[in-house]
Amino acid sequence: MTAQLILFSFIGMDQLVPIAVFGAFALGAWALLNMFAVEKPRALERLEEFKNPAKRKQKQEAEGAMKKQDAMSRMLAMASPTLAAPLQPKDEKEANKLKQKLAEAGFRSEAAPSMFLSIKIGLLLIGLVLSGAGVAIFTEMSQKNIMTAVAIAGVMFYIPEIVLHFLGKARKEQIFLGLPDALDLMVVCVEAGLGLDQALRKVAEEMKRSYKVISDEFNLANFHLQVGKPRAEVLHDLGDRSGVDDLRQLAAILIQADKFGSSVAQALRVQSESMRTRRRQLAEEKAAKTAVKLIFPLVIFIFPGIFVILVGPAAITMIRQMFPAMQG
Repeated sequence: MTAQLILFSFIGMDQLVPIAVFGAFALGAWALLNMFAVEKPRALERLEEFKNPAKRKQKQEAEGAMKKQDAMSRMLAMASPTLAAPLQPKDEKEANKLKQKLAEAGFRSEAAPSMFLSIKIGLLLIGLVLSGAGVAIFTEMSQKNIMTAVAIAGVMFYIPEIVLHFLGKARKEQIFLGLPDALDLMVVCVEAGLGLDQALRKVAEEMKRSYKVISDEFNLANFHLQVGKPRAEVLHDLGDRSGVDDLRQLAAILIQADKFGSSVAQALRVQSESMRTRRRQLAEEKAAKTAVKLIFPLVIFIFPGIFVILVGPAAITMIRQMFPAMQG
């Protein structure tokens, strides 16, 4: 609610809805101008098409699908620094924390923090515009209705945080479920004579279809190794970047094996067995909880129907026969 308090310190209650409506029209006009903007003259585009006639058809097919997306991306890229300015982290610790949350959800670009903060501000403004317009059109301008509109805008302000949390949770679960298979494949590669770098590259290639998240993480680690970063630093970043404890343990084991010269294959095999045991225990725990979780739908939805079917005919018979006899 910090953004709302800052907003109300400069703007009064009565001026909020007109400013919100004006902001909606301004944003719409800006979006239309960016959608119809042209980056290159048509003559230059035609010359490039004649230079590469084989790619002309592919470009035409992709142009229709990417036109709207490119316009929206350009608009967000231009507006993100300005929109994200009020929410920029105050120190390096908060900035690193935000980058870590975005990296755990799969957003690792340099522009990801500013884009995320600009989306939050944009949803706040959209919430103010929509709720303010609804109050102005359908209800009366009272303090209660205005506070309701502000509360709706506050909920929309925190929607990106909720979405980011669920994206990060789903990504961590995919890494946790696919890591034992990746370790088994890595053990086979190491025992076949490949080095650790080549084993990471081979695992990334083989797991591209089954577990794309792990493939992307290993590909990024391979890229860092190719540009010359130390192996210990690359493995440490691999464990910290994902936010998964098992991957951190794997990185620590590989660093120790590389440092002390112990068997990498044996360390990987032990870690794989430990992860499979933990995954089996979690599956057994979820299976044991199933009976308890089924009680609520049984009692609320299934048991009333069974009760009506079993007791209903007897109750109708009692009403038709016993009650008249008792009255007589």
